[in-house]
Amino acid sequence: MQPQESHVHYSRWEDGSRDGVSLGAVSSTEEASRCRRISQRLCTGKLGIAMKVLGGVALFWIIFILGYLTGYYVHKCK
Repeated sequence: MQPQESHVHYSRWEDGSRDGVSLGAVSSTEEASRCRRISQRLCTGKLGIAMKVLGGVALFWIIFILGYLTGYYVHKCK
């Protein structure tokens, strides 16, 4: 892995009442391209469609179970 590049920017206003310092880090292009390859692999093509379908089914069941439990406790007879 390559070290991250960083920069510091210091700005001072004319009257000296406000000073500003901003720090920033830029990740290496190798790490960014690795993330891009993973996202392209998981979000496009047949695998991307399968991931979206599985995500939709999982979201449906989570909402269904939360709604069932909420309805059970709201309408529970005492």
